[in-house]
Amino acid sequence: MVAAVVLAAGASSRYGVDPPKQQELLPRVLDALAQTSVDDVVVVTGAHPLDTDARVVRCDDWDRGPGASLRCGLSALDAEAAVVVLADGPDLDPRAVDRVVESWRELGGDAVAASYGGVRLHPVLLARQVWPQIPDEGARGIDARLVRCDDLRPPGDVDEIAGT
Repeated sequence: MVAAVVLAAGASSRYGVDPPKQQELLPRVLDALAQTSVDDVVVVTGAHPLDTDARVVRCDDWDRGPGASLRCGLSALDAEAAVVVLADGPDLDPRAVDRVVESWRELGGDAVAASYGGVRLHPVLLARQVWPQIPDEGARGIDARLVRCDDLRPPGDVDEIAGT
């Protein structure tokens, strides 16, 4: 079983907090995940409560960094692997999620990430055996085998779009 963890715990300070960007963008990310092969989805909240029908895990340590939020989400899963995506990546392509999952199923590995133009972005798949090694900086701190997704749209990053 492969699950998905949506990181939505941040303070949203660069974007503005009324409403927080996670609340505005989360439905698009969840819609994209609904079109994939993942078996379960958990949304990790922290700084702001979010109104969603998705299964939510609150991370009290969210301010320690994305790794703390990711560890909270992973602890709520009973899966062989987890695909990590960001709530503020509104252009997530469901095909990228499935491509990363399929690559992991075929070739294995501790971590597999989508790349766009040679740049590692999301989604990132983490096999269960690597979950205890998640550093505070998050999945970025774990080496990953890259899967080319150049023909797909990248997930986007609202902070970069806003110029922050």
